[in-house]
Amino acid sequence: TGPLKDMNFSVPEGGGVRFIYQFTSEPPAVSFRATGEKDGIIDIAPREGILYLNGSLDWETKVVHRLQVESLDEEGNVVKGPYTVTIHVEDINDNPPEFDQIKYTGVVRQNSRPGKPFMYVHATDRDDPTTPHAQLMYSILHHFPNPYSEMLFQINNVTGAISPSRMGSYYLDPQKQDTFTLVVTVKDMAGMTTNAFTSSADVIITVKESLWKAPSIIRIQENSTQVYPVNITQVHSNEPDVIYDIFEKEKLPRLPFSIDQDGVIYVTEPLDREKKDTYTFFVVTKDNVGELVDKPLQIHVIVEDINDNPPVCQQALTIIEVQENESGGSSIGTVFATDMDEEDTLNSRLQFKIESQIPAVPASNLFFIQQDTGILQLTGHSLNKRIASNYSLKVLVTDSAFQTVCDVQVHVIDINDQIPIFEKSDYHNVTVAESLPVGTVILEIQATDGDEPATGSSFIIYQVKEGDTNNTFIIETDFETNRGFVKINKALDFETTPVYNLVINATNPEPLVPGVQYNSSSLTLFKVFVTNVDEPPVFHSTVYKGEVSEDVPVNTLVMTVKAYDPEGDTVRRKVELQYTGWRSDGVPTVLLSLFVLNDFGLPSFVCLSWLAVKSKATFILNLRDVNDNPPHLAMDYPPFFCHPLTGGEKALIEATDPDKQWYFSTFTFSLADDTNTRNNWEISKVNATHAYLSPKHADFEKKVYNVPVIINDNGKPPLERKVNL
Repeated sequence: TGPLKDMNFSVPEGGGVRFIYQFTSEPPAVSFRATGEKDGIIDIAPREGILYLNGSLDWETKVVHRLQVESLDEEGNVVKGPYTVTIHVEDINDNPPEFDQIKYTGVVRQNSRPGKPFMYVHATDRDDPTTPHAQLMYSILHHFPNPYSEMLFQINNVTGAISPSRMGSYYLDPQKQDTFTLVVTVKDMAGMTTNAFTSSADVIITVKESLWKAPSIIRIQENSTQVYPVNITQVHSNEPDVIYDIFEKEKLPRLPFSIDQDGVIYVTEPLDREKKDTYTFFVVTKDNVGELVDKPLQIHVIVEDINDNPPVCQQALTIIEVQENESGGSSIGTVFATDMDEEDTLNSRLQFKIESQIPAVPASNLFFIQQDTGILQLTGHSLNKRIASNYSLKVLVTDSAFQTVCDVQVHVIDINDQIPIFEKSDYHNVTVAESLPVGTVILEIQATDGDEPATGSSFIIYQVKEGDTNNTFIIETDFETNRGFVKINKALDFETTPVYNLVINATNPEPLVPGVQYNSSSLTLFKVFVTNVDEPPVFHSTVYKGEVSEDVPVNTLVMTVKAYDPEGDTVRRKVELQYTGWRSDGVPTVLLSLFVLNDFGLPSFVCLSWLAVKSKATFILNLRDVNDNPPHLAMDYPPFFCHPLTGGEKALIEATDPDKQWYFSTFTFSLADDTNTRNNWEISKVNATHAYLSPKHADFEKKVYNVPVIINDNGKPPLERKVNL
């Protein structure tokens, strides 16, 4: 209710008879009158001034009703008004959505791109489009038939666009199923509520065979003399008026293919198989705004070989070494040649033939080459380095159209019929300290070999044959002089091995010829004495860690550490650290014990280092806090507060505690349990560490009061302190 004035009302449609508002009269007014867009639904009770509905409003019929309301006196004269009363009709969801067709039909091609719409359904709703009542959502309710676990079609829930799903793009095949029926539903309220209205329609879809197919592999002969461009194949889109284009992923400097707007693909220039034997590219179709119409087609092109490349010798000069004792028929090497024409075809088949041999002694046919493999063999004649140390061969290599000559040089090498001989059979002994670093040379040795210098027959390899099972020593050879250097390979240890009796042998990388064997001339003796070096004691660990509570009793054992002497000597010191100082005496092992009495006011760890004859270990002791400090007022607060008694004053007090924070995560504040204090004062907590102290009234007899406050830290065990403010 209220006085007569301009007013606006929002009234939901429907609902039948109901009151809207009651206008109150002001004398001399005794009644009311309403005119305007009442439409037989809206009226006013003259005497009571009640604006009411005698029927249902309908948003779809009329959205706004405008009335003029006046107050009248007993004679019917206007006292106040007219005032404008506007009634806005609010929409409710009272209309279901409706499809614009009972049944829809559409056609889709096999292999159509997933997500590419081929038809649309459309529905409308008479409710207010600015509200969810008319917001529509489409979905597929049924899919007949549906032979797969997923639907072959999908619908855009906003636009109603129907397209193949990813599975449908792959599996749609008119040979298997050429017709599908979809039951498509539309819901208002954006489908978000269970009481939304729903309508449905059938969609009949016909599947047709795809025109968009990749051609089979295209074969093009290389270096063709045709007039370019040459038509090699054609593709057809499922859609009319598309734009054809080619793209490739290989990023070639130039792709020798093109496509016209009829889908005809051309090769634009001669191809060279030896440069590139296959091409793979894609053909796409686009609409007039550049969107893909069909999924890309992959085109494969194979370039066919012709014999247009001669054989090529793999090396300008092939050098082969042959021992002078090689028997007839022995394979001594291979002549390698290549042909850039296609592998495993007659175009690249190579055959070998010896054209000449220089010198032709002791015969002109000392060598034979296998025709299809290029393997060189000796004939029955033996080679003799004193007659000829080198032979030059000309080998003819041919394919079906070309030929090439490869040069081969055969070196006759000395056979390994001489063993290495040491200059000394015994190098006696050498004395070294166990502290010598790895890599130190302790001896040089020398052997000689009578075979041809700088060959595998004369190079010498030195090895420790006996006396060094742990590979403590290693011998390196200077192959220019065949001198050997004995080096320390692993750290020496007098306590483990004080003496090494070494037997060293000398061998060649090349095997000895049959009938020749290494003997004692290829062996030498060598003795190594290792001297002791005083080594410091060693702790079992470099770092020890311990932890105790800060209230640990004096003389509590905290940690025991041990050390030993590598040479077995007695470790002559024992160090015990106590709160009162250090003390020492002699024991077989080093036992370091820390006795601690400390307060958490000191650092939370103690780090100690000690030496036992140049050996060092570190001990870290962490101290655990205990709740041994009661809370107190913060230092920057005085023990008194001044309060002008004008009402509403509060004094902020803060508590703190030296203990770790987990013991005072929250303080409890309370007043001492006496009647005088509790009648005059009250305390209220602000947070974990602060509270307000305030008077309960302003009627005080004295000017100064002692207010006892108790602060509890709620620790384990809880501690509290009483302070007077």
